Amino acid sequence: MTMELIDDELCRRINPVMELVGQRWASSILLAIGRGATRFTQVTATVEGLSDRMLAKRLKELQHAGLVERTIVPTTPVQVRYTLTDRGRSLLVAMQPLMRWTHAASLERAAG
Repeated sequence: MTMELIDDELCRRINPVMELVGQRWASSILLAIGRGATRFTQVTATVEGLSDRMLAKRLKELQHAGLVERTIVPTTPVQVRYTLTDRGRSLLVAMQPLMRWTHAASLERAAG
């Protein structure tokens, strides 16, 4: 692919998305929820090193961006569940080539 085929405006419009998922823990949280962690404690247990405070902050940001949905389950005690929206699922799919590239680049650095 040549760089001329990349539209300048579309390239600029990706910046907010890259900044959001590039924030520390954001992509790991999306992946944890995408793999089935629906409760706050499940996400913190899945993402090593993630504090409760940071998870709460990132979840609010991901909700605001329309990537994660928060549902209150009316039980006793009340439960809160997190799921990916369609937009969040499609973003995880779109991130897979970038994740593969990152993995390959880290292998190259380790070998070289």
